[in-house]
Amino acid sequence: MIEWLLSPETYNMVLSGAFVYVALIIIGGMVMPAPYGRFASDSFGFNFSPKWGWFLMELPATLSFVFFYFQGEHRLETVPMIFLGVWLLHYGNRGFVFPLLMRVAKGATGSFSLMVVGAGWLVTSLHGYLNAVWISQLSTQLTDAWLTDPRFIIGMIIYLTGFTLNVHSDAIIRNLRSKEEVERGDKVYRIPQGGLFRFVTNPSYLTELMSFTGFAIATWSLGAVFVLLVSAANLIPRAFQIHKWYKEKFGDEYPQNRKVLIPFII
Repeated sequence: MIEWLLSPETYNMVLSGAFVYVALIIIGGMVMPAPYGRFASDSFGFNFSPKWGWFLMELPATLSFVFFYFQGEHRLETVPMIFLGVWLLHYGNRGFVFPLLMRVAKGATGSFSLMVVGAGWLVTSLHGYLNAVWISQLSTQLTDAWLTDPRFIIGMIIYLTGFTLNVHSDAIIRNLRSKEEVERGDKVYRIPQGGLFRFVTNPSYLTELMSFTGFAIATWSLGAVFVLLVSAANLIPRAFQIHKWYKEKFGDEYPQNRKVLIPFII
């Protein structure tokens, strides 16, 4: 079974199906926002708390990647191990640290749809499988010579820049609510200030897309392109919806020159 999953034929079949799924997400994102966070809905059944919902949704990215990575023939080679470290850094933050540090108002109702978690499991499981099998089994270029390849160097610079700015942007959002307000159960909203928020409404989305772009270049992998496209299909429509929400909620108080996603452009 493992040999079958690691074979180029199976990998290409799964990859093709993954890109079909991207197309479905693009269509869905045009119709309605994903039902979590401020766009949560009771129409899709049970809702998890934001912390549990986010943790459960992201968990397969780590489990799937680690499992398939250690099945590969090249798992102990230098470049694959560097990408293993990058993966664990990224999803250690996104899947464990980020939900743990969320400031959710005490007594708040669940806002993370079971449907979102289920769809997330499919994406994150595919994401882990496609990248792990490519990195530790199928890729032929990820030798020591890859460390001096411009694609690796440029990709890693983009990735690390995006990751650092993403962590900073998340911290700004988190600190909009004080711990005292959280304990009192106060669900307050404020206009984020500082960092990339000086330029765009959604710097966390911008920097997440930067990170995945860098990773795709550094690994030179269609599996990484898959998660970049999935993320873009989900985050770009949501970015416009959040920008609209802020402008409607705060009116003239909201910075009029602040763009949606890309500074000075979009």
